Amino acid sequence: MKIIFVCHGNICRSPAAEYIFKKLVKEKEVESHFEISSKATSREEIGNDIYPPMKRVLLSNNVPFTRHFASQISFNDLETADYIFYMDHNNLYYLNRLFGENKKYHLITEFNGGHEIEDPWYTDRFEYVYSQIKSACEAILDKLTK
Repeated sequence: MKIIFVCHGNICRSPAAEYIFKKLVKEKEVESHFEISSKATSREEIGNDIYPPMKRVLLSNNVPFTRHFASQISFNDLETADYIFYMDHNNLYYLNRLFGENKKYHLITEFNGGHEIEDPWYTDRFEYVYSQIKSACEAILDKLTK
């Protein structure tokens, strides 16, 4: 199952979700069932690594990650994905603008409350956002492995 996490720049929320979800599937020993990545809706941060404050939060929570290169979601990504999880309604707006409406788009918290994940780039609440993303990823994994 191919899952893509999407946010605006692909340097904070979506890569955090990617690596958190990878850790969770490894712990549950279902890695072979998933292909997991993250993308941006914009081109602003293309090629950039995870934003340093988010890296620090991932490290402090023992979430392994590798050098990240932000990239924008493509039509091929849309065509090959089973699920595209976005963080907020601005992300959905840009997905719809890029590709039109699609049933593959899901708010990341769809399975645990349906609230948006704020952008810590603006709020500086990286630990809070991490906890929201982790909870959402746990709910997604639970839903998709039942």
